Amino acid sequence: MLVLAVDTATPAVTAGLVELEQAADDCSQVARNNTNRVSVRTLASRVRVDPRAHAEVLTPQILECLTEAARSRSDIVAVVVGIGPGPFTGLRVGMATAAAFADALGLPVYGVCSLDAIAADAAADLAPGSELLVVTDARRREVYWARYRDGVRIAEPDVSKPGDLDAAHATVIAGSASHVDFFDLPVLPVETPSPAGLVQVAAADLLAHAVPEQLVPLYLRRPDAVERSYRALDRTGA
Repeated sequence: MLVLAVDTATPAVTAGLVELEQAADDCSQVARNNTNRVSVRTLASRVRVDPRAHAEVLTPQILECLTEAARSRSDIVAVVVGIGPGPFTGLRVGMATAAAFADALGLPVYGVCSLDAIAADAAADLAPGSELLVVTDARRREVYWARYRDGVRIAEPDVSKPGDLDAAHATVIAGSASHVDFFDLPVLPVETPSPAGLVQVAAADLLAHAVPEQLVPLYLRRPDAVERSYRALDRTGA
């Protein structure tokens, strides 16, 4: 099945077309979801790192991927979108675009944790029993983070200052290049969610044609604009 995957939870604007199917051992990229073996093959992808350009470049990226893969919109059977955690403005661009695209074509849209997608991409480089810490930029000198063991999330996504983050028994780290160095851990070269990683996280539901849950963004805190309005009220005594 052909899946459109998008993510704007990080400074990277990501879009891609991914072919998902039950896999044989000789497939180029294989992942395990419970007892099911699946093949995840990226046909086309676009990634642009620009936190100010999410709205401008995401839709053109999707169209470029369709052209590169020589596929039409009618070939797509589902949409997967990263739901964060991420900053308010960028995150809602990706989710709104994915929802609108799916609605226009009558397709299901599946939301996945963007940190989970990074962990899925990093899984191939992990030794058995390793504990992975994933961090992304939360601004305000903070990071979004989650921990994983053997591909399973063991600590829910949260936001904190790097110095306040308890890395616990983490043995390796992946995520934002400007934030992984705050931690004394070996670094895996996976910085942002890829289309393949996003689809891997949703693969079990996609192949089962499960009814997707409602898209709910993982903000983990109030948006900056709301924070500023609260501070203004505090100063006036209202």
